[in-house]
Amino acid sequence: MSFSVDCPICKTPVKWVAESQFRPFCSERCKLIDLGDWADEKHAIPVKPELDPDMFDDIGYDDAPFFKDEH
Repeated sequence: MSFSVDCPICKTPVKWVAESQFRPFCSERCKLIDLGDWADEKHAIPVKPELDPDMFDDIGYDDAPFFKDEH
């Protein structure tokens, strides 16, 4: 039993079977349009930064002695 999904670009129904070479896209054209959107940063995966860069200013890591070579 197969089901279909809509192409994310043009909304054409695409059967979800092994023969559907470009699934979930209907064609190579739609697949490349989507790839171009990612390359142009029209899509992004939201992430929360692990560190707050301003935190380093508060604890003195922007001071010259911190970056002095100790070797």
